[in-house]
Amino acid sequence: MTDAKTPRGAVVFDTDCVLCSTWVHFILRHEVDKSLRFVSAWSDEGRSLAGQHGLSPEDLDRTYLLIEDGKGLTHSDAGIAIAGHLKWPWRALQVFRFVPRILRDAVYNLVARNRYAWFGHRANCFIPPAGQGHRFVNGTRLGPEGPAQL
Repeated sequence: MTDAKTPRGAVVFDTDCVLCSTWVHFILRHEVDKSLRFVSAWSDEGRSLAGQHGLSPEDLDRTYLLIEDGKGLTHSDAGIAIAGHLKWPWRALQVFRFVPRILRDAVYNLVARNRYAWFGHRANCFIPPAGQGHRFVNGTRLGPEGPAQL
């Protein structure tokens, strides 16, 4: 198990999307080793990380990015990899890796295209839960304990 202070990966996500923010809260509640860190897609750090993995800001409007072991994953591949960080029974979602990517990503893209209409969109809707602020990138470092500025 990884030490909680040693990040195993980073999730770059749309902090304005209600569905995306809910997903991050879900990860925080169900993650096994609390090693993932989180970055706003609209921050300088988020845009920089996206660029390093071949994504533009427009790409981040349609997917989130998981960076793990120096590799960037998007769409359903990122979701399946994140499932590997979760406790049971959520970890079992990894079984979807056996579904052809073209089918997984078709469903992913349908939800991504409609997420604001179906779930909502609010400027700066994400607020880290109390005690989790240190897991969110704030500026060029990990943020202080408590709500971080994203």
